[in-house]
Amino acid sequence: MTRVLALAGGVGGARLARGLARLLAPGELLIAVNTGDDFRHLGLHIAPDLDTVTYTLAGLEDPRRGWGLAGETWSVMEALEALGGETWFRLGDHDLATHLERARRLEAGETPSRIAAALARRFGVAHCIAPMSDDPVRTVVDTAEHGRLAFQDYFVRRAARPRVRGVAFEGAARARAAPALAEALASPALEAIVICPSNPPLSIAPILSVPGVREALGRRRAPVAAVSPIIAGKAVKGPAAAVMRGLGHEASARGVAEYYGDLLDGFVIDRADAGLRLPGKAVVEADTIMRDADASVRVAETVLALARRISGS
Repeated sequence: MTRVLALAGGVGGARLARGLARLLAPGELLIAVNTGDDFRHLGLHIAPDLDTVTYTLAGLEDPRRGWGLAGETWSVMEALEALGGETWFRLGDHDLATHLERARRLEAGETPSRIAAALARRFGVAHCIAPMSDDPVRTVVDTAEHGRLAFQDYFVRRAARPRVRGVAFEGAARARAAPALAEALASPALEAIVICPSNPPLSIAPILSVPGVREALGRRRAPVAAVSPIIAGKAVKGPAAAVMRGLGHEASARGVAEYYGDLLDGFVIDRADAGLRLPGKAVVEADTIMRDADASVRVAETVLALARRISGS
């Protein structure tokens, strides 16, 4: 039964999930992944965060970019460009195989949960990776310059440059938590919930927007511990700091903790933010940059030890 539930999205989430997977047996860990970034492109269903987590746990991710597959080739994109097709969202030749297989399975009637599990197994990942929901939830970013933008239009096509003034999750009100996530939240064996160092408004908030998830976290007995994705006022990767500021939050470790509010029992911050005190929350300082697998394990050990300390076990 699931002992640890990790909420993840993006590169930072994938890297902490990798560390947790090195420490916990497959049956002990569930990684629930943001799918607000999912979209239709070139006739395919693209699930960037699910694939990033899967590739990272398989040890196949591109270490420089943090996403996609190492040793990727781009023949299809080059041929598509020659035909005048859309290449703003680049899909490598090997990565395309994942999307083609996902599309085939969706067309055959399989759920996103079953597909995510099947693809993980094919990549040699024994741990459970699940979407936050099998129902479509789409992140929409309200920008000062261009109004409402689909997430990938904001994040990739426009390189996250527009100033964010609002975020919405279309379809969330009608969605249900994926079976694995709902089961983990209700499990009496659950010992810890880890919020990975993912972009709070764009990667974790979509998960919390699924009806029943935030409420279940509020009722849980297991402690909730997060790792800050912002160090010394700057995001480790991506636009988290800019988005936090655009939404009226402080772009800092403190701002992240305040964003999560009463959900948090414990918080892991980088040593660069040493001295932060948060009333009612346990705070631990550590080196939180995860440049390699060993660093991922060290951060995972820190957050699990914090959760155990909070629960008194």
